[in-house]
Amino acid sequence: METSTPCDLCQQSSFETIADRDRDNRPLKTVICRNCGLVQHADVPSEDDLTKFYSGSYRKEYNGEKTPGPRRVMRAWHNGERICKQVSPALPAGATVLEVGAGIGCTVKVFEQAGFDSEGIDPGGEFLEYSRERLHTNVTVCSLDDLPQDQDFDAVLLIHVIEHLRSPVTALRHVAGLLKPNGLFYVECPNLQAPFASRSRLFHYAHIHNYVPATLKQTGEAAGFELQQRFGDDEDPNLQMLFHQSSNVKLQIDPGNVQRTLDDLHKADFLPYHLRRRYLTDRTKKVALYAREHLNAKGFVADLIENCDQSRAA
Repeated sequence: METSTPCDLCQQSSFETIADRDRDNRPLKTVICRNCGLVQHADVPSEDDLTKFYSGSYRKEYNGEKTPGPRRVMRAWHNGERICKQVSPALPAGATVLEVGAGIGCTVKVFEQAGFDSEGIDPGGEFLEYSRERLHTNVTVCSLDDLPQDQDFDAVLLIHVIEHLRSPVTALRHVAGLLKPNGLFYVECPNLQAPFASRSRLFHYAHIHNYVPATLKQTGEAAGFELQQRFGDDEDPNLQMLFHQSSNVKLQIDPGNVQRTLDDLHKADFLPYHLRRRYLTDRTKKVALYAREHLNAKGFVADLIENCDQSRAA
């Protein structure tokens, strides 16, 4: 089939339909590019549609809450600590760090407490209001396109953001203009290769593009970034990659990626997904994690807020 919007990665317009419903069983056609293997919506939403979605029902529909609860805050803080531990060795002391799509702002705050000059932006205001008022984080309501390309930052972070973008390649080219020469770009998103959910739960209106390692790497290359380090393994539910700017990098389409991605999608079929080696161990770990979160989240967040209040007053 052909779509009105070409593939964001390779600009070809030949696609194969791989799903026609979203994870809530609502109509949503998802396709795979027959040239490079990028998975995306057949009908990519307009900028106006996305603006209305993210400024309106997004937080309630996607996260189930408009104000972050203690479990969400604790989880976001721990993720921020992990990301800071991964990225900080590649940064100079006191580096300037920007998170695009900062959400609650926990990662921005973690980097700040680690000694970096960090700030964040997000197009929606509900979670940022919590971040500013309770965590005293340097975050603002702003879109990526509104930022001037002044080459101010040592690193830009996109954590579970790239899959939401109408054109990730265009966005990453804008990111390149925000970075100092040889600056770093860290990206994290769901890993379609893993899989991270069963087939009927994979796709969502908010996730316009879906990535496997090859297409995420090539998306970075298309915007002038070279992969510096990948974290995690092929069975990790999230892709985690650190890129650096490079004038020598060239986009090279992997011709075998289409079939590999289709094969990976079969891992998400009901039986393969539930019978895979890591399913029981992963589920057991999740149940244990959720139990700990229920027990500890309120106390953790109370201590976190007190710590942030004291840091601000100091």
